[in-house]
Order: sequence, then C-alpha cells, then structure tokens
Amino acid sequence: MPIKVPAGLPALQAVIDEGNAVELFEEPTVHTRRVALLNIMPMKETTEADFIRLLAATGEELELTLMKLDTHTPKHASPEHMNRYYKSFCELRNEHFDGLIITGAPIEKIEFEEVTYWPELCEIFAWAKRNVTSTLFICWAAQAGLYRKFGIHKHLLPAKMFGIFPHSIARPEHPLFTGLGSTIYVPHSRHTAIHREDVVACDKVELLSESDVSGVYIMQEKGTRDFFITGHSEYALYTLDGEYKRDVSKGLPIELPLNYYRDDNPANEPVNLWQHTAQRLFGNWLKYYCK
Repeated sequence: MPIKVPAGLPALQAVIDEGNAVELFEEPTVHTRRVALLNIMPMKETTEADFIRLLAATGEELELTLMKLDTHTPKHASPEHMNRYYKSFCELRNEHFDGLIITGAPIEKIEFEEVTYWPELCEIFAWAKRNVTSTLFICWAAQAGLYRKFGIHKHLLPAKMFGIFPHSIARPEHPLFTGLGSTIYVPHSRHTAIHREDVVACDKVELLSESDVSGVYIMQEKGTRDFFITGHSEYALYTLDGEYKRDVSKGLPIELPLNYYRDDNPANEPVNLWQHTAQRLFGNWLKYYCK
C-alpha cells in the first residue's frame, strides 16, 4: 500500500503502531496520484491518522500533501507541527492535484458567512475547480460546498445524529460503488442536516446514496468529479466511543451511538461495520476519478 507523506509525520507512526501495513516510497513516479488534504478539524494528528490509515488501505499509490488555511490559526496544534508538515493555500495555489479532500469542522451551528475563514474557503472552492481533478467535501465541508455552489441550506437537528447507519445506493453501477453491496454502513456525528427535498430539487446535483434514518449521504455535482459526503467513513474504530464517553464525563446531553456497541452496551467493543466499505469507496474514488 504505497503512500508518500511528509517526512517524520507523527500520525504515520501512529498508524503503523496500530498494526497497519503501510508501504512508504521516497520519490513519486510519473503515475503517482497527488492528493491534498485540507484539514480543518481541530485535532490535526487524529484526522491525519484517520485519512492516512484509510488511503493506505486502498492499495492505490499516492502522494499526500497536508494543506492549511492562511486565515486560520488552529488552537489544538502547535505552530511547529503546522509549519513543518503543512503547506498553506498560498503556497499551493499554483499547483495541480489529482484529488482534494476537504474535512469537516465542529462549527455546524455557526452561519457560514460568520466563519472567520469563509472567504478563503470560498476561494479554495473556486481554485479546486481549476486545479483539482476530483474533490471530496466531507461532513461540514459538504454542507459548505452545497451552500456555496447551489444555495442548499443546512438545518439544525433536534438531536445529534450519532451512530452507524445503513445506506442504500441509488445507482449500483456507478464507479464509486464498484465492488460494494446494496447496503453500506457509515458513521455519522453531526448536529445539522441537508434536506433531501432540497437536493432532489437542484438539477445540478445527483443523490447517490442515502439513509432512511441519517438522510442524504453522497451527492455528486453533475458533469463533474466532485462529491459531497455527509458522513465520516474515515473514522477509526473507537472515534465514536471517545466522543460518547467524553460527553458523558462532562455531563453533556448525549445519546448512545446507534448500531455501534455490541448489544448496545458501551462496556462492549464497537462493531466494525464500515471500514471495509470505506476502503473500497475511497479506493474507487482514487482509481476512477483521480486520474
């Protein structure tokens, strides 16, 4: 599973220490895919590890570039870490990538225009159209992309959408779903949602996968290689466990993540329903769209 990441990246060692077989290469070949990860999640190293683990497991060769915003200073990552392993949008604006992943961010309840880095993010959306072959917008980024491009609004949920949910596939013949069954499981952890009727009413967006419980999951901008994904296929096995137990320890209102713990008992191990699907899904993205 050949992958090239910034030298010395701590998240890489964390993934290897978990027992994942990661094959590294020093210099890209002429056929190596270049993928950028715009990481706007607060816990940088955790998100780095999540995507390195997932991308390495696809078996597709790629060079991963970590990307940061110019107009936002993370609170939970040291300047040393960001300066050593990340490149700013300003540094990358003249480069081209086969793929771009834009992560979510825990700012769902804030209006998009009130986000301090919203202008830069809108600029990155426009840049990606010119400089990136295929873009994945993940969770909050999917909501942001749908809003910016098509005026589709997010809506506050009465309770957090939290757990592992089954999703149907509208077009099984779509290359993104090659080798997958009729039902795929995906983690969700969010306080807002995109309404199905708004997606269906937009003639520029195709709904590819959804859940009766958690709602729309994967959408594609018609005529492009860009996808909007509301769930977190990249999550590690114990991510939801950590979120749940963190909120319980703080006395915050939180329901048990659905379909997650064996026998719905938080004393038991989580049931891994999604990681194999995630590897195939991201592998298909790299193979069929990042070229």
